[in-house]
Order: sequence, then structure tokens, then C-alpha cells
Amino acid sequence: MAKKSVSLSVGRGEKLPASQGAGLTAKGREKYNRETGSNLKAPAPNPKSKADAGRKASFCARMGGVVAKSENAERAKASMRRWKC
Repeated sequence: MAKKSVSLSVGRGEKLPASQGAGLTAKGREKYNRETGSNLKAPAPNPKSKADAGRKASFCARMGGVVAKSENAERAKASMRRWKC
């Protein structure tokens, strides 16, 4: 079953602009989690636990593919910089 679409906006403070590292803010994660029943967590650029290190490795691998296959991956590149990939 597909999760329902959630409208998130930079203007409402739910997403960071690409110039600031892209990704969701705490407000955006809270809204997304509330509306979809998900459990999104904050970025882990400096993992403090083994679980966070795994999340970082997974994120970096996933976003690396997006950047490699996309012609215009400005937000993906910015989020990779934010996660220190």
C-alpha cells in the first residue's frame, strides 16, 4: 500500500532550501510522520550509535545513485553534503 502524498514547502518552513542543505526540518518531519504514520528521524551526519551509522551508510548509498542518474540533482547533492557523505 502506497503512503499518501504530503505537501511540504520551503516557504512554510517544512523543507530547507538547497542552499542550506536541503532535507526536511523538524517541523516537516513532524508533519510527514503525523500524516503518514511514518517515523522519519533527523539526519545523522555524525552517527553516535551503530544504528545511526547504518542509516547514514544506507542514505549515502541511496542518494549517490540519485545523483549519478539524474541530470539535475541539486537537492540530492545538497542533502549529501548535509549528511557529510
